[in-house]
Amino acid sequence: MRRYLPAMGTAGFERRKVSGNRRDPRPPPRITLSTSFMVVVSGAIFTRARTPCVARRRLWYPRLVPDASAPDAGGALPPATPLVRPGAARRLGAGAWHVLAGFGFLLRRPRLWPLALLPAVLAAACLVGGLLGAVYSIHWVEGLLVPSPEKAGTGLWFILTLVVYIGTIASGLVLGLAAALLLSAPVLERLSRTVDALVRGEPVDRSRGLKWELAQSFRGTLYFLAAAPGVFLLDLVPLVGPPLALLWGAHALAFQQTDATLARRGLDFAARRAWHRYWRLESLGFGITGLLTLIVPLANLLVAPALAVGGTLLVLELEDQLIPPDVPAPAAAGAA
Repeated sequence: MRRYLPAMGTAGFERRKVSGNRRDPRPPPRITLSTSFMVVVSGAIFTRARTPCVARRRLWYPRLVPDASAPDAGGALPPATPLVRPGAARRLGAGAWHVLAGFGFLLRRPRLWPLALLPAVLAAACLVGGLLGAVYSIHWVEGLLVPSPEKAGTGLWFILTLVVYIGTIASGLVLGLAAALLLSAPVLERLSRTVDALVRGEPVDRSRGLKWELAQSFRGTLYFLAAAPGVFLLDLVPLVGPPLALLWGAHALAFQQTDATLARRGLDFAARRAWHRYWRLESLGFGITGLLTLIVPLANLLVAPALAVGGTLLVLELEDQLIPPDVPAPAAAGAA
């Protein structure tokens, strides 16, 4: 009797097919532009599932996979049956877990450490630089945006000053992380590719070439780099500003950290945005936890390579839920 079991020490992400005492790598992934749950039809992106089955899968995502056939000759998709997924809290927790899994996966595999060294050093230097820049610019920003206590009153002046301090420091950290990710993008892409091959058993590449893939990776990093001013401006809005800034920064971070993995599956910028809209809660859970890691001592030194590994594992985890590897195809099931 064959079944899929998680290998020891991989947090359930490296799955192997076990038959007796033999351990074989499982099949490569099947998510591409033509086999993905995202299909572009007449400029619009729709979702569908590949196989009609009822899948009892992992802890985070037990759900029904509906019956959805391929597009007809006219290119129109049949009505989609909504997927039955867990609640919001569980999905947010699933995304957050992959940040911790990224740290664990990286620390338990010394073969990945040489690839993680340069991004870690760049992240540490850029975070320190961003923090120092924020500290030295706080008084200038305060004088520019905060009125004097005589004009605004002591209570309002204190609140505005506190908001400006928090927003400036947060923006400095986000800007420093974005600079580190931009500078180490080629190394992080190679690290993500290595993790992909380790987990899957063989490398995956459905992209349009290395140059296209690197261009997509830099575009995603610039997308995150542009989020820093938005984080600062949203932080200045009383009450609702800081939560909105956290959500915006989390979305941009998750988008950037899954960029290389999704690009290898042939998804362009628009398709990757659709992927994050579909898995919005998992993506936000991953991004929020990644941003909170910036204020954790020692962990923030490894934040760049750990997030690259965690983002890769997140895509692999959700990909398995779309196409369960241990469910037979309809043709094979009919033949049996």
